[in-house]
Parts: sequence; structure tokens; C-alpha cells
Amino acid sequence: MTEKPFETIRRKTGPNTSFRIEANKDSNIKKVIGVISGKGGVGKSLVTSLSALALNRLGKKVAILDADITGPSIPKSFGIQQKAVANQDGILPVSTATGIKLMSINLLLNNETDPVVWRGPVIASTVKQFWTDVVWEDVDYMFVDMPPGTGDVALTVFQSLPLDGIIIVTSPQDLVSMIVLKAVKMANIMRIPILGLVENMSFFTCPDTGKSYEIFGKSKIDQIAKDNDLEVLAKLPIDPDIAQAVDSGAIEQVYFDGLEDYGKKLIEKV
Repeated sequence: MTEKPFETIRRKTGPNTSFRIEANKDSNIKKVIGVISGKGGVGKSLVTSLSALALNRLGKKVAILDADITGPSIPKSFGIQQKAVANQDGILPVSTATGIKLMSINLLLNNETDPVVWRGPVIASTVKQFWTDVVWEDVDYMFVDMPPGTGDVALTVFQSLPLDGIIIVTSPQDLVSMIVLKAVKMANIMRIPILGLVENMSFFTCPDTGKSYEIFGKSKIDQIAKDNDLEVLAKLPIDPDIAQAVDSGAIEQVYFDGLEDYGKKLIEKV
């Protein structure tokens, strides 16, 4: 027998205290990695998806908890159309074509374009329920795709979930380079390990000449990493093929040099 999990979420959401919470009794999640950015538009969800894809190809059991409740994009990237259902044990995640488990608010809404007009405490409570009420079963690595900024959801995830570390996503613009330090400082305050930095839209390689161009200005990511004793895990290019794959829900078909090495780095870090 199945229920409407979104109705369950709406009944149970509300302001809760933010302390460490237990996962569903049928979940065995070994490592949890948060993906955060200081502002929107830098490709945080893309990095989350590629991180999951990289570890999936290395033979790991991978899941994504989409904590970006008001701006969920993970299901679309993987071409997921079906809705999540629930049984007596909890809400069941949806699996992608390659076996990556997903849970996102868009898997519970009647229409993926329906807005979620909720206040912060309700959104934070929903994120907690994605941890406590979803039957994840065996997962080697879970990635938590957080909304941009250092607000309610980031605080909830940092305090409530057993994070093994976070990845901070940035881009080359001066403004973003400044804001990324806010995420670094928040992680330090909350005593959450920073696994490293990923710079998205770092460069564009002209297919005709093979020459690379820094479209958004000279990267400062190496200096930021050095100043904060951090590692640059990856520099991702501006690639129309990747953008097209995301738009068409075919991110699992993406291949590019360095993706496997990036996955190995993550495994070494956690």
C-alpha cells in the first residue's frame, strides 16, 4: 500500500530544534558530503550531480539528498519523471538509470513547476525528514545539495546531519571569490571539515583552435585555497555538451577528462 508522501511531509513539518538526528532505521549511510556555495548561479547542483556520477562509476553506492527545497533541479538533471512513493517503512527514493538514489521535493509535488512557498523553519524540517523518513538502505556516499548561501538550510544540515565534510563550489568572478570565504568561515565555525574547492566555469576551450580562455576573468581559486590551507579538487570548464546533457536529463551520459580522478580524490578525502 502506498501513501502520498507530500501530504505526510506537510503534516509533519514545523519548527524543530536543530541537533543531530538519526536516519531512518532501514538506512545505512556510511559517508555524507555536503555541497555548498556562497551564492547562487555557480553550478552547485551540477557539481553535486557530477560528484555522484564520478563515485557511481567507481563502483560506489551513491545517493543525492536534494536540500534545495525552493529551487530543486537534481531530478531534471537525471531525467527523472516518476514520483516518489511511500510504504509503512517510509518514503522510497527514486533510482536513476545507473542506480543513483535521489530524493527531492520535486519527486513529491504534483507538478515540478509548483512553487514551494514555505517559511524557513518548515523548509528546514522538510530537509530533516528527507534524512529521517526516507528509506535509503545501503549507501556508501550521500551528497547533500544545499541551497546557496549560509542560511537556515545550511545551518540545519551542518547541525543535524553527520557530515563527513563539505565541497565548496565557486566560479572565477571577484564577487564570488569574496563570498566563498563566507562559506569557508561558516564551515570553520561549525567545525565541519572542508574537503576542498571546486571552481565551475573556470575556462572555455575553443574547439577550433584548442586554446583556452578565461571568460569570467583570471581565476583566483588557487590563491584562495592557499590562503585557507585548502585543496582545489577540480576546475570545471564551460562546456556546451555538459549544459545540453543537464537540460535534456542525460547527465549520466557525460564523460570528460579528470572526472574519475576527481572521484578518487573525494574517496581519499573522506
